[in-house]
Amino acid sequence: MTAPVLSVANLSKDFPLARGMLRREKLVVRAVSDITFELGRGETLAIVGESGCGKSTLGRSLLRLIEPTSGKVMLGRDNVTGMNTTQLRAARRRMQIIFQDPYGSLNPRMTVRETLAEPLLLHGLADPKTLEAKVNEILSLSGLSRFHAERYPHEFSGGQRQRVGIARALATRPELIVCDEPVSALDVSLQAQIVNLLQDLQQEFGLAYVFISHDLSVVRHIATRIAVMYLGRFVEEAPAETLFTTPLHPYTQSLIKAVPLPDPSVQRQQAELRGDMPSALAVPSGCAFHPRCPLATDLCRHSRPETRMIGDTRVACHHAEAGAAHATAQKIKPGKLDRRLAVLRAAKNEQASAPTDKRQETR
Repeated sequence: MTAPVLSVANLSKDFPLARGMLRREKLVVRAVSDITFELGRGETLAIVGESGCGKSTLGRSLLRLIEPTSGKVMLGRDNVTGMNTTQLRAARRRMQIIFQDPYGSLNPRMTVRETLAEPLLLHGLADPKTLEAKVNEILSLSGLSRFHAERYPHEFSGGQRQRVGIARALATRPELIVCDEPVSALDVSLQAQIVNLLQDLQQEFGLAYVFISHDLSVVRHIATRIAVMYLGRFVEEAPAETLFTTPLHPYTQSLIKAVPLPDPSVQRQQAELRGDMPSALAVPSGCAFHPRCPLATDLCRHSRPETRMIGDTRVACHHAEAGAAHATAQKIKPGKLDRRLAVLRAAKNEQASAPTDKRQETR
């Protein structure tokens, strides 16, 4: 049996804090709590949840851009969490990240050519004779042209800068890419181009993606599986279509209901999500979601639910079966996402049918 590209077991990340006049009160913020999952070649695991739930911290912890507190991350058969500095630098060739803000992640003093040449030279993937051809190849893969190579980041549009970020991530031919909200700062047409580009590259190279996003329509378009995160913990994980058609956790149901309707003439179904997410410094007892949950009982307030399998869904909820019945009664359907999905798919079809020179011009 082929080993998964990424295996994560009981990964946690704590941030110690001190407060008070003399800084004597010691507190711990558990940003990521006991995360376990596997990701195979060519798969996309999307991680969704409200701001502050720990999505980006998890993504950075997977690559050890932030050192995890406990747990294990395996890249293939190699233990990333047990590597020393030299071993980790070599492993970086196999795992990369695309940041939310491409401008903030690019060196403004380096041209695109220099930005792409640096990882190739660092990992010994090119020499001075082959460097230019390698850089041009990477630019072409990411939808950019050779004449873009001598430009600086400030000379690009937002969509082009994100393509540069994708090109840099592809430079080392990685097995795993963490996409940390790569399209959230772009308008819908550019989102469609970037998401479709990521899918094309995945099909061509068999890349595994951890895709972090708030946008459920984008997630449904690109994800193989979806994990819903709340206060540092996965509360539901399922294949993409299963999660949208049969959400079991009340939090997942609320997220789907909260998606804005693109048609003002259609009355929006009110979400049942009450209040704001609690502070990670004061996580509620029992199920962390119980203060906002319409199905909460005394069991939820005092006992933390363990993750269990229901069909092909992993869910951490005492009343998951009741949640499924509630979802059916409320007629939760992903129909409100269909128009955004249509934009993404139409852009993909248009790009595929366009002449080669016209596609290059669009890029």
